[in-house]
Amino acid sequence: MDRTAQAGPSRVDRTAQLTAARGTEPDIAYDPPPVPCDLHRSAAAVLEANWTGASTVPSKRLYPHQWSWDSAFIAIGLRHLSALRAQTELETLLAAQWGDGRVPHIVFNPAVPLDAYFPSPDFWRSSTAGRTAGAPRTVQTSGIVQPPVHALAAWLVHRADPELSRARGFLARVYPRLAAWHRYLLHRRDLGGAGLVSVVHPWEQGMDNSPCWDAPLARVRPAPARSFRRADLDHGAAEDRPTDLDYGRYVRLATDYRDRGYADGHGDFAVEDPSFNALLIASEHALARIAHELGAPGTARHARAERLTGVLVERLWDPGRGMFFCRDVVTGEQIGERGVSGLIPLLLPALPREQVTALVATLTGPHFGLGTTTRLVPSYDLLGESFDPHRYWRGPAWFNTGWLIERGLRTHGERERADALAEALPAIAAASGFAEYVDPYTGEPCGTRDFAWTAALALDLVHGTAGRAPGAGVSPAAGETFGKSSDRDSRGGERG
Repeated sequence: MDRTAQAGPSRVDRTAQLTAARGTEPDIAYDPPPVPCDLHRSAAAVLEANWTGASTVPSKRLYPHQWSWDSAFIAIGLRHLSALRAQTELETLLAAQWGDGRVPHIVFNPAVPLDAYFPSPDFWRSSTAGRTAGAPRTVQTSGIVQPPVHALAAWLVHRADPELSRARGFLARVYPRLAAWHRYLLHRRDLGGAGLVSVVHPWEQGMDNSPCWDAPLARVRPAPARSFRRADLDHGAAEDRPTDLDYGRYVRLATDYRDRGYADGHGDFAVEDPSFNALLIASEHALARIAHELGAPGTARHARAERLTGVLVERLWDPGRGMFFCRDVVTGEQIGERGVSGLIPLLLPALPREQVTALVATLTGPHFGLGTTTRLVPSYDLLGESFDPHRYWRGPAWFNTGWLIERGLRTHGERERADALAEALPAIAAASGFAEYVDPYTGEPCGTRDFAWTAALALDLVHGTAGRAPGAGVSPAAGETFGKSSDRDSRGGERG
């Protein structure tokens, strides 16, 4: 039930008072950290410049629409500037949810010219090709999805200003949509039959041209180069972007999926990815917290998250190589490329100690080099044949994956490593002009600048660092990720 529907005059008046109060706050955050103020202000300026009035674009020129997992990470940073704006960010995205529960990876702004980004709305044809799947009629979207970080973001946004959240009925309104989103993934996308979610396009996993996709993509016949025009090359160096061959295969997969009416389970590409599934598990834990806040038990969701953690270990863990690997559902084989995706399950609070220890060793060992040869986490194996420090997800360090790994290290008591990463990420973000991604060795900026999630997550880490005293152990920011709720004890890691 939407609790705002029966709020009555007192609830409405209180919401108006709180919203008006938030509207009189200064442009920079109402709770700025004591240090470093310059970084805080510059990150806030990026988010202000990229704000459209209802959502935040990742980049005004390169990515001029709303992206799904970008908005989740952006909301996590926006909560330190305006909890109301952070709530609006997620509400705008979820308003474009399809009838079958999927949250599309792009929500298009009709004011942006069609040739500003490809694939554009006239490629996806969501309102017609997606009619059977319940695509919205009033807004144009893509037909694929991105990682489900949204419940985690919603919980953290609520925690930033619980009084405003309760007055607006924020959680009561987003909870049914988030539950439907998870239901779609758990039921429609369990293509391997073991309980894990499969992605049906590399763009869905978010790490578009990772070498982890090379083997399954090799069986996809690329669309002819003359059939599409890449708008991304107008704003970024070709050597930093996916190749034309990669793009041709992306377009072929998206075209085939669209022409099937966005029906799941029939394509040439289906991969169980550790990062995508870990983020779903983390968001199931968060959805349990949200349920409890709304007066419902969260026990079943916590139990599902822990069961899926076990399936993730059973199905995607390689003990000999000390990390998680993607599984090609079509062939049934693991994909042997070491990508940062295989480290993201460190985020999970119920991950067994054996896996935690091995992941930390892999993270800091020669393949990723954190703390020795690199200050940030590369997106791909430093020793891999396909490693390229500048080409998108084939080697550069990204700030969202660094943020997730910092959360994971702190969740499992790796305080010194988490502190070092929490200090390096905002510093390098600011020095790079809030770049989309950076060379993992040098911090040289790559891709576009003034990238929204880079600014947002730097802002979040600045707040966490400012509130953390030496020797304090797990920071407040880490604790809130999987904070304790009274219907179930928070276990942290299983320390063995």
